[in-house]
Amino acid sequence: MNKKLLLFISAFFTVVTVRAQSLDVHFNGFGFLDNREYKAFVERSRTYSGARTTLDLGLNADSLNHFRVGVNAIHEFGAQPYFLKVDPVAYYSYESHHWLFNAGMFPREGLLSQVPRAILNDTLRYYRPNVEGLLARYQSSHGYETMYLDWVSRQTNVEREQFLFGLAGKYAPKPYGSFYIAHYFNMLHDAGPAIDIPGDHIRDNGAGQVRLGYNVKHTKLDSLSFEAGGMISLARTRGANGADFFKKPLGFVFSAYAGWHRFAIFEEFYAGEPQFVTYGDSYYQKKFYNRIDLIYTPFLFNRIKGQFIASFHFSPGQFNDNQEAFRVTYDLGRKTLIRFKD
Repeated sequence: MNKKLLLFISAFFTVVTVRAQSLDVHFNGFGFLDNREYKAFVERSRTYSGARTTLDLGLNADSLNHFRVGVNAIHEFGAQPYFLKVDPVAYYSYESHHWLFNAGMFPREGLLSQVPRAILNDTLRYYRPNVEGLLARYQSSHGYETMYLDWVSRQTNVEREQFLFGLAGKYAPKPYGSFYIAHYFNMLHDAGPAIDIPGDHIRDNGAGQVRLGYNVKHTKLDSLSFEAGGMISLARTRGANGADFFKKPLGFVFSAYAGWHRFAIFEEFYAGEPQFVTYGDSYYQKKFYNRIDLIYTPFLFNRIKGQFIASFHFSPGQFNDNQEAFRVTYDLGRKTLIRFKD
């Protein structure tokens, strides 16, 4: 099977190269040390540490159409074997001034990073770095709209069928204006394996947020913004106990960000009914949650950034949960290796 795959890739590159304008390479990644002291969720009170690297080759048919193949690998510090997991990167990308369309297996970094942790938790960045499916984005001076389909698990006799589909967008009435509205939504479809499990049911689980935001432009700070809105989650187990309806807990969300030189503070607040979102942050299962991030960026270069983040989590009965993280990210950009003549 591996020989057939290599032959296919070789043949694919041979055919596409005939019509390609250029061949480029892209290298990026990040290292992380994330220590979590959670009394509210003991099972998540652990240290995540490692490095993730992504390398891919791109064949550019023209300025709009691109084919990219590579790997996205993670190593946890001190672990054996050296690479915990190597995810393939293989996708087609269409990129114009307004449109982006990806199809295949491609990095989520920078594409879905704006989705709140309540909906997509931050450990996905470490351990599930790729979207496997489709993503389309339209962007203008008023904002953007993103749609995506992410296949989580393919159905086999023993593995479940699972996929995420979602939306993420932002709209400002005035181009690049201070006031804006943002929305985020996703839904996980979770069906059983091909061999039925007695008593098993299809499950649907999702969440959405709508926020009103304001960027303060006339301030001595480098950046200052506020957002407030509502959150809903949707969960049902089809046919369980004769029921087929969604549970729809509601809540209020608020966030604020202030940045000055190399220092920043970010606050998240939630109050409402407990939210149970499969890929969301567990703290939103609480009726009240407040998180404060103190951020320091000791070095910031053209393509390299290092940050210390001290986080403090407040929830009912737990007011001393904390988290300390250091992350360094690097992106060398796309470098042209070969330009083909017509």
